[in-house]
Amino acid sequence: MAAAIPGSAEWIKGLRVELALTQSQLADRLGVTVVTVSRWENGQSRPNRLAIKALSTLAAAAATSSRAMLTGSQHAMVREPAGVYSAAGVPSPPDFRAEPDLVRLFVEGERLRYGHLFSPIFGTETAIIDPLPHQIIAVYQAMLSQPRLRMLLADDAGAGKTIMAGLYIREMLSRHLVRRVLIVSPAGLVGNWKREMRTLFSLYCREVTGFDCRTDNPFAGAGSDLALVSIDTLTGERAFERLAQADTMPYDLVAFDEAHKLAAMRNADGTYDTTERYKLAELLTGAEPLQQSRPPRHLSWHAPHLLLLTATPHMGKEFPYYALWRLLEPNLLRTADAFRSFPSEARASRFLRRTKEEMVYFDGTRIYPSRESTTASYELSRLEQELYDELTSYVRTYFNRARVLNRSAARLAMSVLQRRAASSTWALLRSLERRRDRLDEYIAAFASRELTEERLAAEQGRLRVRDLEAEMTSDEEGAEDGQEERDLAEQSAMGATAAVTLAELEAERLQVVGLLDLAKRVYDSGEEESKFGKLREVIEDARFKGEKLLIFT
Repeated sequence: MAAAIPGSAEWIKGLRVELALTQSQLADRLGVTVVTVSRWENGQSRPNRLAIKALSTLAAAAATSSRAMLTGSQHAMVREPAGVYSAAGVPSPPDFRAEPDLVRLFVEGERLRYGHLFSPIFGTETAIIDPLPHQIIAVYQAMLSQPRLRMLLADDAGAGKTIMAGLYIREMLSRHLVRRVLIVSPAGLVGNWKREMRTLFSLYCREVTGFDCRTDNPFAGAGSDLALVSIDTLTGERAFERLAQADTMPYDLVAFDEAHKLAAMRNADGTYDTTERYKLAELLTGAEPLQQSRPPRHLSWHAPHLLLLTATPHMGKEFPYYALWRLLEPNLLRTADAFRSFPSEARASRFLRRTKEEMVYFDGTRIYPSRESTTASYELSRLEQELYDELTSYVRTYFNRARVLNRSAARLAMSVLQRRAASSTWALLRSLERRRDRLDEYIAAFASRELTEERLAAEQGRLRVRDLEAEMTSDEEGAEDGQEERDLAEQSAMGATAAVTLAELEAERLQVVGLLDLAKRVYDSGEEESKFGKLREVIEDARFKGEKLLIFT
């Protein structure tokens, strides 16, 4: 072992054998794949600098453990001599019989406990990261300076918000300012959080799953101080009941990743529609519920420290943006008017957003290349313009009617049609066909006397449909019977209507059939859709050759 070069295949394999680990176990400790460890040991690749550092730490721990075993169990700890001295009232003399390496390890541990008093950025020295200037500013100037953190961190995507959160947690734990931390993220990001907390900051978070909550409380007892859970797991009945149990100690810090998915909307009549995710956030942050859960949920505590992470805090909608802010300061921002009058200096201490253009290395050079944002306009063909105008008129009429009747599902149905029209004529065709089929079902039910006007009104009033496009990204969607969640939600939305009588159902069906015929004429015309023609023109433009394009429609 001693003669092998650190990082060589012989050194890595010898270390693994000495530690009595399988390749899989070593990979798990290092946060890499089994394939990577196998390639290292076969000499097909060599670990990078960070991996060699982690391997060297394991080797040092193994060497210390071996020396302690050789000296005998009587020297395995620093012990005071027998109680004869204390019985005689004589002070106990120092005991110098302990293993020197263990004493050094103990002293080093005590020294590191106070490292932050001597180095203002001590966490960066113990973590396996090379922090960038904007990350240091966020953690050490904006966040650690606050005795009670209530922060909306809204840097651009790619800024390293996970690293900033991990560094803040590492510092708060080292300074003994918090003891229990709960990280709540979308299901697709739980693995990334767990891996980065372990490999970069040596923080071993307990991943809580629905299965863990069946027989025991994963939020209580050993290993629960650092907990990581997906937001949809925690909104589930079983997991939340465990969190609310009396044996669960309150968490000091709660961090929500992708916080823009904590959605809340205000209706025209002054009522609110909030997702189960937002209701959960209200309970954890101490905010009064905008809309009560059914059945009502209660939590006897709320976290004093709160960190919301998102790259898109506003998304062009005023009330959802305010809804995020009221989680930060539930008492100060009880109303939207209070938020509008909230002083700018008070906002600055609770909100941090830097764009990629502002992010630089220590030498002042930019981290990311310049972005060029361009709106590509195009002219619709005569048939496309006619379809657009007729669809807009139909959507506007029934959206406004649904808003007057306070039927959120019917409003969503109109929004779905608008989105499909912006996607493609083919997508609009499929949605119009579903709409026609659902209207046919209602009309047939009236004809067979299975449905009455009173029953239709009651069913439509109770109907609630999730807007998955607002709640999650495509990679977070699940599938059921070969269909994506978004498709299933759209089918449910197509069953929502603002009609209250059979005559109104039949009138709407005539409009839908007319739109369907017009959409078929556009699709069957054989002409390239104007939008796709413009897209092809941009992609083939010599100015953008070799460039990366991000397309919004």
